Amino acid sequence: MKQTDASSTGWQASNTHNKRRVSVWVAAWVVSMAMAAFGPRFLWDFNTALTVISVLINLALGAGMIMANIRQVKGMDEMQQKIFLDASAVTLGVGLIAGCSYELLEDIRLIGFQPEISHLILLMCLTFALSLIVGNRRYQ
Repeated sequence: MKQTDASSTGWQASNTHNKRRVSVWVAAWVVSMAMAAFGPRFLWDFNTALTVISVLINLALGAGMIMANIRQVKGMDEMQQKIFLDASAVTLGVGLIAGCSYELLEDIRLIGFQPEISHLILLMCLTFALSLIVGNRRYQ
């Protein structure tokens, strides 16, 4: 019994460590995205070299975030992986369909403004969060 408790505690500690690692990578990526978006205008007066460097840093941190996320998913148990996979599939479908339709609305002049990627990102985040909540409730 003690061995099961020890391995369970080790798994929980590893899972917590992976979650923290993903959180750090996400925070770093968000900060680098803000720097790439606002730095040229407010900090370095559109200096091309600094702008390119900030975008490259953003891409590198994004790759690190993806790798940390993969590590986190690999550390999950089978049920958590299924819930994550289902939520990811729903989010991909909603993002693809909503994104294409949203762009089409502007192309066929049903909306009078330029579609913004931030709207799609917000929709995908909400979809993913809701899908995780529904998945967790389904398997409780």
